[in-house]
Amino acid sequence: MIRSMTAFSRCDRGSDWGTLSWEVRTVNHRYLEPSFRMPEELRVIESKLRERLTKRLGRGKIECNCRFQAQEETQTGLNINTEFAKQLVQTSREVDHLLYNPSAVNSLDILRWPGVIETSSADWGVLRQEALTLFDEALDDLISTREREGDRLKAMIIERLDAMVVIVAEVRKVIPDIITAQRNKIIERLNGLDVELDDGRLEQEAAILVHKMDVDEEMDRLATHLDEVRRNLDGNKPVGRRLDFLMQELNREANTLGSKSINIDTTRASVDLKVLIEQMREQIQNIE
Repeated sequence: MIRSMTAFSRCDRGSDWGTLSWEVRTVNHRYLEPSFRMPEELRVIESKLRERLTKRLGRGKIECNCRFQAQEETQTGLNINTEFAKQLVQTSREVDHLLYNPSAVNSLDILRWPGVIETSSADWGVLRQEALTLFDEALDDLISTREREGDRLKAMIIERLDAMVVIVAEVRKVIPDIITAQRNKIIERLNGLDVELDDGRLEQEAAILVHKMDVDEEMDRLATHLDEVRRNLDGNKPVGRRLDFLMQELNREANTLGSKSINIDTTRASVDLKVLIEQMREQIQNIE
């Protein structure tokens, strides 16, 4: 299954404790690079969230944002994490001893610190489990979006592959006539020189020059690479890096065809092939 690396997902869930939401967005990247933003009270489940994500996604820069909004009517009830506040105060005093002119820290400074004040309405144990469940749903939606976009990318790539197959077939068809015409032209030029060459030597020199212009091997490798691209498109694993490598190999053979070209038809074929390869490469950069 081909997946795009560009997608967005949002999932929300409301209850008597408030509203919880996840936003997950991804863009293309060489590796898997997740980042999480969430309330401090949920930070303890980050390792579980990362584990869930890495099991299901292979590549991409992934931004995961979690928001929690408590019910308004219950937000007036606040709890102070006393132990945490004591630790902050103690740490502040220790740092003050290291400073030449320390500034005063008041109670409001302590209360503003994330995690000091907790809403009494939120059962964070329940909320953490809800956050994990909702994150799984967001990943389901994200992956579905990536797969739909991947289907469109696959269709576009197959369309270019089909066009390249036609070009390769046309080159194979005209190459024998081109080589024969070029061979005759070389023999005529050698015959026109004011030197004595026996027929065997003449044929040998012509054969050497014609061999340098033969692109049959390049056409074979092009066909093989095209088949390999199709095979990878039908696989079930992330294939973005492999497809990118195959684009390099296809481009190498197309360049060789152009460098050996002795005819306007093969020159045009080389240019057309490189245009199609570049179009595929641009889209493959976004495949997982």
